[in-house]
Amino acid sequence: MASFNPTQIFQSDVTEEKGENARLSAFVGAIAVGDLVKSTLGPKGMDKILQSASTGEIMVTNDGATILKSIALDNAAAKVLVNISKVQDDEVGDGTTSVTVLAAELLREAEKLVDKKIHPQTIIEGYRIASQAALAALEKSAVDHSSNKEAFRKDLYAIARTTLSSKVLAQDRDQFAELACDAVLRMKGSSDLSHIQIIKKAGGKLSDSYLDEGFILDKKIGVNQPKRLEKAKIMIANTAMDTDKIKIFGARVSVASTSQLAELEKAEKEKMRAKVEKIKAHGINCFINRQLIYNWPEQLFSDAGIMSIEHADFDGIERLALVTGGDIASTFDHPELVKLGHCDVIEEVIIGEDTLIKFSGVAAGQACTIVLRGATEQLLDEAERSLHDALAVLSQTVQEPRTTLGGGCAEMLMARAVDAAALKVDGKKQIAVASFSVALRQLPTILADNAGYDSSDLVAKLRTAIYDGMTTYGLDLMTPGGGITDMRELGVIESYKLKKAVVSSASEAAELLLRVDNIIRSAPRRRERQ
Repeated sequence: MASFNPTQIFQSDVTEEKGENARLSAFVGAIAVGDLVKSTLGPKGMDKILQSASTGEIMVTNDGATILKSIALDNAAAKVLVNISKVQDDEVGDGTTSVTVLAAELLREAEKLVDKKIHPQTIIEGYRIASQAALAALEKSAVDHSSNKEAFRKDLYAIARTTLSSKVLAQDRDQFAELACDAVLRMKGSSDLSHIQIIKKAGGKLSDSYLDEGFILDKKIGVNQPKRLEKAKIMIANTAMDTDKIKIFGARVSVASTSQLAELEKAEKEKMRAKVEKIKAHGINCFINRQLIYNWPEQLFSDAGIMSIEHADFDGIERLALVTGGDIASTFDHPELVKLGHCDVIEEVIIGEDTLIKFSGVAAGQACTIVLRGATEQLLDEAERSLHDALAVLSQTVQEPRTTLGGGCAEMLMARAVDAAALKVDGKKQIAVASFSVALRQLPTILADNAGYDSSDLVAKLRTAIYDGMTTYGLDLMTPGGGITDMRELGVIESYKLKKAVVSSASEAAELLLRVDNIIRSAPRRRERQ
């Protein structure tokens, strides 16, 4: 009898994993990613050094999204977790590690259930019931202080402190929490973080950082022009101011004598003078250009008493237009149509050993600049990432003012609600619902582990306390030996929106990966050689 040859439907370089293998590969990938960032969670979390193979550039960070997006992963499930951490970063700004770890823990539990021959669809149904119960409990425990300005400001400060406690800024977190609160409250309810500019200057120590009420541009003012200007009328432009010399690329100009060359140069100069006259006709006293300004136009501006600033890069100039309320102009024929920017004072300031330009009293009164100081570039980059997380969470909290408690308290409350929901479900689904609460309890366990405490003991104590109705208790990881205390008194407060996003994203990602029963990898298409 001839040996049976199964029909090959895929190309020879396509690999396929089916059923159990595919699911296992998904679980393993996701759990590995969870274990990778797990150690960065919480106030005692560790940092990772990421080094680029090509440039050798290094980055020291404990921000989940930054770590995951910098690593090239091959596993499909791992990429799903990277995506949820990215979304968390874009949506709320913080909680990127938590969402990855929770999704990984849900899959770790699911793997045990699949081993017990429980069907993935049953697990998904169970997880769905559980996540609804968890979110309902979270919403019930959320508190809203937005009606009382004092209490709300206190909440914001506590949220900023909690967010910063797990970052590099933890030692100076009181100062930075104040900074972040001031900056966000100046924006009067807007969540557009581009009004807050962060300037990093190496040198000094982290605690030398401060909030400046104006907008600071990392540029210099032109030669012998006023170094201070009051009641500034600013024209922001993106135009070529470097054509007073002949430079027509790739073209040849043949002249019979040098006098003709001089005439050409003169014509170019006249064109430039005409352009400067048009710009002066707008009645401005400050001209800021994204491109270079050559010596001759700069001199013309100086003679007219106009301050000119060149090469204000794109980010700077876009922000400046936003903040001073002006438009970015590139043609100057219709002065009446151009919206000029305004501010009270433009002056040079010195930070560290650099001279920068400060715009105070800008039209958009809420704009401000945070100047970060620190020992090394890497430290400054990480400080900026940490501060960005705090600012993002605060700006979201201003819009959705409800808050919940940190330190594992919210997770424990949700686990309690999920356990209660499990008792109302019968059949195998009940096991799935119960394992959702096991995954939730992993978060406080990891917090305690990272702090070097006996996690089983602490989490058991916390569980008893929460189940006994002490619903504001959480892990206190700052006292030696650790313990459980009232989180509201300790001021460990987190944004409700953040926690909600963590639970719903993680359970959706876990559901998505549980549905997988086939992974097909195909080689990239080869280019046809002509």
